[in-house]
Amino acid sequence: MKNYKFYFSENIKYLRERARLTQQHLADALGMTRSKLNALESGQTTAPRPEDYLKFSEFFKLSIDSLLKVRLSTLGELKLRDLQAGNDVYITGSNLRVLAVTVNPENRENIEYVPVKAKAGYRDGYADPEYIASLPKFSMPTLPADGSFRMFPTTGDSMLPLPEGSDIICRYISDWTTLKPGALCIIVLKGEQDFVFKKVTLKLDERKLYLESLNPVYEPYEVPLEDVLEIWKYHSFHSKEIPSPISDVHHISFTVNEILTRLKTMQEKLSI
Repeated sequence: MKNYKFYFSENIKYLRERARLTQQHLADALGMTRSKLNALESGQTTAPRPEDYLKFSEFFKLSIDSLLKVRLSTLGELKLRDLQAGNDVYITGSNLRVLAVTVNPENRENIEYVPVKAKAGYRDGYADPEYIASLPKFSMPTLPADGSFRMFPTTGDSMLPLPEGSDIICRYISDWTTLKPGALCIIVLKGEQDFVFKKVTLKLDERKLYLESLNPVYEPYEVPLEDVLEIWKYHSFHSKEIPSPISDVHHISFTVNEILTRLKTMQEKLSI
């Protein structure tokens, strides 16, 4: 059985201090004594009453699930405001999707890098703040300040024309319905695939993602939304190699397709 770690005591103290409230001010606002609030913050009360959870949830505009399971001090101000705005739900509205991130001393989010050797473990630790904190991290001043970014490595030739071994910087997408059809994304999947880089089209009615490779050799396929853990939209890539020019085979294929299209058009005109 999985052992869960809860952060309720730490979180309510962090939120109170973030709001610059004394224990007495917050206790008065919640209708409890300062000594009880102090006991809750210090963890002396190991089993708060259900109404206590509700009071803190309503006051700080955060779900009880987030107050219990997420170490809020690691999220950064941007993500915390997103949570308070109610943006921590899945597309179905039934499950919480909370992004674990790390922040620098200026409280700006880092860019975490997922090296090749960490690919297999990412799907198990993607929501664990301690695992995310163990990843290499860096910052780039040119990235937009209003998003969460992560860097993923490319492997195999399904990502061509991006050179194999490139590193892709992507932006976290919390609301999958905002994706335009064919958006380039890293999709973190359950099972053995870990994550893939594909053109993504959301089929909301069928509850599926339609995935296409940049390399036309690979056939497109679909995955159910239930198998998707995270979606990161492509922002840029970094490589020591220059992408190869389109090969002669691609030129020939394009020319043949163009001729066939013209022949079909001519046949349609003749049949009129």
